[in-house]
Amino acid sequence: MKKGTRTTLIVIGVIALVFIFFAFFTETEIRIEVNTNSKEATPEYSTEGTTYFKSELAGQDLPFSDAALVGNTLYISGKGGVLPGTRTVPEDPKEEARLLMEDFKTTLERLEMTMDDLVYVTVYCTDLSLYSDFNEVYRSYFSKDFPPRAFVGSGPLLFGLRFEMQGIAVKDL
Repeated sequence: MKKGTRTTLIVIGVIALVFIFFAFFTETEIRIEVNTNSKEATPEYSTEGTTYFKSELAGQDLPFSDAALVGNTLYISGKGGVLPGTRTVPEDPKEEARLLMEDFKTTLERLEMTMDDLVYVTVYCTDLSLYSDFNEVYRSYFSKDFPPRAFVGSGPLLFGLRFEMQGIAVKDL
């Protein structure tokens, strides 16, 4: 199979999975509005199933939710380390990693979770030579065992980010 054909089939498959995911969850949606002066999330309306919310950092103009809570499992969408109130990436990669981790931590705290509740993390990085710099910051955010993680080399990321991280957290009941 030609390389271009294989890539096209993969892209079509990913798009199909995204449509299936949204078709499944549109029946069980709860929207949450985040009060930017508080670490708490307030529901706008509710139905059974899933809770979606946005952080003030994600911005209201982006076409995705910051996270989705299904039962006691939180799915956190890709986050990057930008300067507060902007979409500007700091010059220092370690500062970018710190801001990313702080945003992740804040998202978890809004739902009374901690970094130790993460059960899986994926990190995308545009420059794999920054692996050690990222890990130096990443290590400082956990008090227990580290969750399983993939550190994936990527092409360019939105807004000029060097790192983007997504994760899954489970709260013990």
